[in-house]
Amino acid sequence: MPIRLLPETLVNRIAAGEVVERPAAAVKELVENALDAGAGRIDVVVRDGGRTLLSITDDGCGMGPDELALAVERHATSKLPSDDLLDIRHLGFRGEALPSIGAVSRLTLTSRPRGADSAWSLTVDAGRKGAPQPAALALGTRVEVRDLFAAVPARLKFLKTARTELDHIQETVERLAMAHPTVAFSLADDQRSVVRLAAASGDEAQARLVRLGALMGRDFQDNAVPVDAARAGVALAGWIGLPTLHRPTARHQHLFVNGRPVRDKLMVGAVRAAYADFLPRDRHPLLALFLTIDPMEVDVNVHPAKAEVRFRDSGLVRGLIVGALKHALAEAGHRASTTVGVATLGALRAEGAGPSDTSQPVPGPLWGNRWTGGGGSYGGGSSTLPRGLAERTVGFQAPLAGLESAPPAARVTEPMAPSMAAGGSVDFPLGAARAQLHNTYIVAQTATGIIIVDQHAAHERLVYERMKAALVEGGVKRQGLLIPDVVELDEPSAARVLARAEELADLGLVVEGFGPGSLLVREVPALLGKTDVKGLIRDLADELAELGNAASLKERLEEVCATMACHGSVRAGRPLSIDEMNALLRQMEATPHSGQCNHGRPTYVELKLPDIERLFGRR
Repeated sequence: MPIRLLPETLVNRIAAGEVVERPAAAVKELVENALDAGAGRIDVVVRDGGRTLLSITDDGCGMGPDELALAVERHATSKLPSDDLLDIRHLGFRGEALPSIGAVSRLTLTSRPRGADSAWSLTVDAGRKGAPQPAALALGTRVEVRDLFAAVPARLKFLKTARTELDHIQETVERLAMAHPTVAFSLADDQRSVVRLAAASGDEAQARLVRLGALMGRDFQDNAVPVDAARAGVALAGWIGLPTLHRPTARHQHLFVNGRPVRDKLMVGAVRAAYADFLPRDRHPLLALFLTIDPMEVDVNVHPAKAEVRFRDSGLVRGLIVGALKHALAEAGHRASTTVGVATLGALRAEGAGPSDTSQPVPGPLWGNRWTGGGGSYGGGSSTLPRGLAERTVGFQAPLAGLESAPPAARVTEPMAPSMAAGGSVDFPLGAARAQLHNTYIVAQTATGIIIVDQHAAHERLVYERMKAALVEGGVKRQGLLIPDVVELDEPSAARVLARAEELADLGLVVEGFGPGSLLVREVPALLGKTDVKGLIRDLADELAELGNAASLKERLEEVCATMACHGSVRAGRPLSIDEMNALLRQMEATPHSGQCNHGRPTYVELKLPDIERLFGRR
C-alpha cells in the first residue's frame, strides 16, 4: 500500500480528537483562552450536554478582524512570544483549540477589542473558514460552538447522556474557578443556572477560601487549615481539610500548578504520604493546593489535554508538599472537624425518631459502619469490654501524667467550681472534666457546650506522638523487665521479628531468639508502662508480615509506632479520677493531631449548647 499525505480536513479532525475528547474538553480550552485574555467575568451556556450548543462569553481584551482570521489557523497563538516551549506562562499555548473545535462543529467567533467602535464575527463550519463580518457585541469575546462532532458522527456515539456531559462541564468550570477566585463565573443549561460565582475580594488566601467554600461546601470552609510554604523557588499555598473531615474517594482533592488544574501522580502520592499518619487507608482528605513554580522547571506539554505535568526536580516538589501539609496539620493542634458533632446529633435524632435497638450502634454519616462512637481496640469495633476483662486489663496501661488513680466514687461527680479539680477550668479549649461514663468516655464542660472524649483513642494518639518525638530526639527510652517475657510464635513470624531486632531496639523494644519459634523480650519502651508484651509482639509480627522486607521500620514508622502505642494507651474500661481526666484533656490540647487517633477516628465529639437545645426542642 503506497504512502500518502492525509487530506487537511482529516488531519484537523485527528487533531480535534486529541484536544476535544468531549464537550467538557472544549469548554476547558475556551475558558482557559478567556482567562488568558484577562477576563473578569466568564459566562458559559450549554444545551443538550454541549452537543447542540456551547457558548462562552468573556469581558477580556478581545480581538480585531485580522486576529480573528488568524486565531482559527492551526498553531497560531499569542502566548509563546519567545518561541520557547519550556517558557509557558499561559494556560493555553498550543494554538490548536479553536481550529480543532472548528474542524468538528460550526464555530462562531465574535469579538470586540478595547477601544474599538464595533465588533467582528467569523464562522468556521466543519473546517471551512469564512470571512470576518461586522457584528454587535460589548467588550470581550463570545465563542459559540454548535452541533459539536457533527462532522464526525462516530464520536457522538461515545458521548454519555446530556446529564453526564453537563456534570463533566460543571466539574471543569468549577476547577478553573477554584484557581481564579477573583474572576466571576456562571454556567447555565436549558432550564437552570448550574453555577453562579461572584468574584471574591480580599487577600488571596481568604478569596480562595471563600471560593472553595462555595464549591466544596461550608463544611470544608469551616474545617480547613491554611498552607503557605516555599522552598528553592517553589511555593505552595492553599487550604486542606482536618483529618477527621474525609471522603471515601479522592474526588475532592484539587491540585493546581501555575493556575492549571492537573492530575499528577507525584502530587497525589505526596498528599497521601502527608495524611498517612492520620487517616484510614480507604479514606481521602479534602483539599485544594496551588503550586507556583518557574515554568522552566515544569513541563506542561506532555499531554494534549495539558492535564499532566512533569517536574524537573520531583523530589523537591514532593518534599515541599509533604512537609508543608504535615506542618499545617500540626499547627491545627487538637482541632477536630465540626462535622463529627453534626454527625453525632444526626445519629441521635435518627435513633430518637423510632424504636431503637441499643444493641446496634448508630453509624454516623462520616464513617458509615466504621465508627461506633469510639474504639476500645485500635482495630475498631465495640468500645465496651466484657464483664471482668476491664479489671484484668487495668494493669496494662501507660502512666497518665503521673497521677494516682482515684477510687470509683470520684469517677462521677456533681458540678464543681473550676478550682476544685486540677486543670478543671471550662475556659480551656477542651473544658473541664465532669464525669466518666462506662469507664470509657470522659464528659467535659466547655464555655459553649460539652465535649465527649474517647479516653483510649485520645491517649493512644498522645503516646504515639511522644514515641515519634523520642525517636527524633535520639531514641525511645527503654524499661528493663525484671523477668524477661517468653513469647511463642510460629517460626516464620519469629524470624521476621528477629530480622528487625536492631530497628526494634531503636524503638525501645529489645528481643532475642529463644529457640525455634520463641522470642525473649528483655526491654520495652518506657512510654508504654506495664503492657501486654505477648500481645504486642504478636501484633508486631503480623504488622511486619504486611510490610514485607523492602521497607525499613523507620520508613514505616506510623504502622509500628501505632501498634505499640495502642498497647500502651489507657484502655476502655479503666476508671480515671477527675485529676487524671483533666490531665488527659490538657495533654490533648498541647499535642498536635490529637483530634484523631492513629487510625483516623475522632478522639472527641464537641456538641455546642445551641445544638443540644435544638435536640431537646428548646430552640
